[in-house]
Amino acid sequence: MLTESQRAKMAEYTAAVSADTAAKKRLAALFDDGVYTEIDAYAKCGEDLTGVAAAYGFVNGAPVYAFSQDSSVKSGAVSKAHAAKIAKVFDLASRNGVPVVGIYDSCGAFVEDGAEAMNAYGEILAHTSNLSGVVPQIAVIAGVCSGSAAVIAACADFVIMSEEGALYLNAGADSSSAESAAKCGISALTAKDDKDAVEQAKKLVSLMPQNNLSPVPEFEYAESGKKAEGSAEDIAAAVADEGSVTELYAEFGKASFTALATIGGASAGIVGTNKTADKLTSDDTAKIARFVRLCDAFSVPVITIVDTEGFESGAEAVRNTAKAASAYAEATTVKISLVTGKAYGSAFVALAGNNANADMTFAYPDAVIAPMNPIAAAEFLYHDELKGASDVKAKREEIAKRYADEKASAFDAAAKGAVDEIIDPANARAKIISVLDISAGKRMVKQLPKKHSVN
Repeated sequence: MLTESQRAKMAEYTAAVSADTAAKKRLAALFDDGVYTEIDAYAKCGEDLTGVAAAYGFVNGAPVYAFSQDSSVKSGAVSKAHAAKIAKVFDLASRNGVPVVGIYDSCGAFVEDGAEAMNAYGEILAHTSNLSGVVPQIAVIAGVCSGSAAVIAACADFVIMSEEGALYLNAGADSSSAESAAKCGISALTAKDDKDAVEQAKKLVSLMPQNNLSPVPEFEYAESGKKAEGSAEDIAAAVADEGSVTELYAEFGKASFTALATIGGASAGIVGTNKTADKLTSDDTAKIARFVRLCDAFSVPVITIVDTEGFESGAEAVRNTAKAASAYAEATTVKISLVTGKAYGSAFVALAGNNANADMTFAYPDAVIAPMNPIAAAEFLYHDELKGASDVKAKREEIAKRYADEKASAFDAAAKGAVDEIIDPANARAKIISVLDISAGKRMVKQLPKKHSVN
């Protein structure tokens, strides 16, 4: 028999852990059928609960750990006890190889904790950094995410930001909107509200492997029935399964395209160029480098659709282009390059050539693969022929076309071993699936011993 004191305590406990807060509603929206098991539900900071709900459950049938900050308790301030719950989520995810979804809604540190509050943030940052590349991490910005919390959230593999959220380091010093986060490449996806953000998180969880040792997820699928022609987005939609393409970072690096999709029922990453411009900017190459490294960390195959004149000039562009080239060169996941149009100089080298270490490089019959832009080649190689022309511009264009047809065609590249096969756009999807099938058991490529790349 419980004593009166024990019954009172039990009633207090039940009321506390069963409170229907916004944080718990977000967890219910994340997990299948709203069912989850809470972790340390009664943990306290002083007389109050910690201001964060931690839990585990299933998302579309796959196990997931999650935490959801509770702005109704001291504005979700991060105390030592608050951080301990989040750290426990990361620790359990590490032990079990399970993805983590963090839902952020907090005003910042619990200032009464003083230096302990900074230690609390440091503990969370250490955990999320140690788990990077081990299990997928998704940050959902549902409310305010400021200061050190913004840094921690940005360390996740994907940031999904609600239009109702705010993300910033210093109040008033920089823009905090979802639009700003998308334009500067912090958020991968923008959502209308917290419910939409959680739905998008569920989709990304499903597309990614459980951890870095798990196979890519597989799904039932239907073919798009489209011919792989047109823009990078059109070709991606054609080679991917019907309705499966989820574009990421659409507002950042607008000359490029990055997306997760399924191809033949299995998850894959797609990189495309020439989305809005002929040349890739520094933002584009930074975006591509990060996406390729993410896919490689979890052995998600990467299909690269190449149609670009190359990279913009400038010191920053050179630095980020080097990062993109290094990302491809180091990646040991399955890589397939599809040259659909222009592939000039360093663009071919970085994205489709031997440096990219592609398992297979395909090209369309009308692709142009050259050490330099054909117009520049006309000036450099045919200067004497241009000198006597009455219409230099017309003559230059004529020579450039001849150069492209005779010296820089896909057939010439194939004859020199730069392209594995020339294919009809109608067969692009089937060819890509055949490589994915034969490469499904690809072994880890041996590399020189080192801690990590510094590019």
